[in-house]
Amino acid sequence: MPRTAKSEVAKTKKTKSAAPKTAKPKTAASGGTIRIQYYRSFIAAPQPHKRVVRSLGITKLNQIVERPDTPSMRGAVAKVPHLLRLVE
Repeated sequence: MPRTAKSEVAKTKKTKSAAPKTAKPKTAASGGTIRIQYYRSFIAAPQPHKRVVRSLGITKLNQIVERPDTPSMRGAVAKVPHLLRLVE
């Protein structure tokens, strides 16, 4: 059975809903940054702890990354203080 073409109404309805969305860049409330160091391996750590470290963009041991100083970033570091530390 050959495929039939969609009606013109269905085609236009689909293109109208696909409007491009613009995302606003998020800025830190305090305007500063914090430096986070990954200083202990998470090999024996539970899976949620590994996900927290990876979500911060950390991939290597003793790596230091700069992230915005927000309560959510500080909370992520506070969840795994045995793996991460703040470097001043």
